[in-house]
Amino acid sequence: MTILRICRFAIMLGVIATRRPVGPQDAERRPPGALPTLANVCLITNDMKRLVGFYEPILALKARWSGQDYAEFRTSVGVLAVFAAGAQENYIPGSAQAAENRSVILEFSVADVDLEYQRLQNLVKVWVKPPTTQPWGTRSIYFRDPDGNLVDFYTPPKR
Repeated sequence: MTILRICRFAIMLGVIATRRPVGPQDAERRPPGALPTLANVCLITNDMKRLVGFYEPILALKARWSGQDYAEFRTSVGVLAVFAAGAQENYIPGSAQAAENRSVILEFSVADVDLEYQRLQNLVKVWVKPPTTQPWGTRSIYFRDPDGNLVDFYTPPKR
């Protein structure tokens, strides 16, 4: 009986010792609905009216305002929110700086990027890249919003 217990203990130690850290591959083992879901992206701005006024015609959506410091655009898969820098500073001091982003691209899937490029000519002031087919197959246009955030409108490759 003692030998059996020692063997079980040795097997248990072996299992514990070979266990690897949890990583992205473990997401496949989670039950449905257990993964984090990106639901919102929030832009912090010093000029609510200017930024919301830019995105309304760009997205062809009317913003839903909640007071003067917050507005959101509900898309089919998530929300693009705009929040006043002063309100953010009051809420979480020192947590964000308006118009300082140079590391995130807001990407929107559209039916026809070339038509969108024509439609946006009078709305967009800073173009980064005209309609281009990317090496991965999407066709994209890149531009900046009034706060300097990079925006990509893209059409998925045709199959």
